[in-house]
Amino acid sequence: MTTYNLLQNYWWLIMSVLGALLVFLLMVQGGQSMLIHYAKPDKRALLINSMGRKWELTYTTLVTFGGAFFASFPLFYSTSFGGAYWLWMLILFSFVIQAISYEYRSKPGNIYGSRFYDTLLLINGIVGPVLLGVAVATMFFGAEFTVTKNNILNVQASTISQWGPRHGLEAIACWKCLLFGFMVFFLARTLASLYFINNIDDEEVDKSQHKLLLVNAAVFVILFLATVAVILTSPGVGYDDSGNVEWVPLKYLKNYLTMWWALIILLLGVVMVLFGIGKTLWKADYRSGIWPAGIGTVLVVLTLFWVVGYNNTAYLPSLLDVQSSLTLRNSSSSEFTLTVMSVVSILVPFVLAYIAYCWYKMDHRKLTSDELDHTDHKY
Repeated sequence: MTTYNLLQNYWWLIMSVLGALLVFLLMVQGGQSMLIHYAKPDKRALLINSMGRKWELTYTTLVTFGGAFFASFPLFYSTSFGGAYWLWMLILFSFVIQAISYEYRSKPGNIYGSRFYDTLLLINGIVGPVLLGVAVATMFFGAEFTVTKNNILNVQASTISQWGPRHGLEAIACWKCLLFGFMVFFLARTLASLYFINNIDDEEVDKSQHKLLLVNAAVFVILFLATVAVILTSPGVGYDDSGNVEWVPLKYLKNYLTMWWALIILLLGVVMVLFGIGKTLWKADYRSGIWPAGIGTVLVVLTLFWVVGYNNTAYLPSLLDVQSSLTLRNSSSSEFTLTVMSVVSILVPFVLAYIAYCWYKMDHRKLTSDELDHTDHKY
């Protein structure tokens, strides 16, 4: 394996970490989707104040994820973000209205009222996780595009990648992608309940969140098992050292069996998620379930990125032309660019440490109804 290949693999690892953290932080969206369950303004305010401490982390991680993809694998960025623009515009629009809601919900002179912005938060809480899950699912199940790299030399051609007429909307109509999307949605709701139980000190909220956790976790487990079964039985696109690509039956199952360490991490992550959920439901005084469940979520998502990108696998298969499928080898930046960025990536652990410190400072005290008027994070 050449140095260039190692750099490509390294940057896919970076993308995997960012993607896993983003899925974990979607618990903010999961919490927003629960606002519909609370009619009392003080209870809704508790949830919104709790989520208001974290929404910027999710937003920043999403932007960083997209920016890192642009820098390390620009052909994916131009193909997916530039071609499937209806899908990505819906995702980005839902996150824009989230930012507007947190900014203006409690502003003096708010002519729309807080319920209007709560509705926007609810929309983002549902649309964001589902459509992000759909977008990620195309990395397993493929999308309708073709890539003609020679177009870069043709002044008459406006783009390298060409998409079908629906420009990403076909993914929303794919039942496999929707299954993946709703699995992510109920995972976000499950993590949100675990976080609220850990973060909010209110008997009524605690009781309601335990009930919601039971329902959402049950639905999530069913959808997760179904999603994993579909992925492991689906074909994937593999390639050889010459760059030739073809559809391979049971490609992702074979990847897990070949990369046995990824399979072990997957099973460990599943056990941690189930442990966090199970102990929280079993012991009423246990409030730390978000940590094993959150770490387990990150581990599981990491392995999903690994089996879709490593072991000579195309991480974005083309349903129209298999030779156009994107791989780590044919879609990355130059060796020089990846080398320079690798030096900069040394700062990543410091950024993660800063996020952990901010998280600790924001959550060192539990939220209560009595402190709503005095909290520094009032939305």
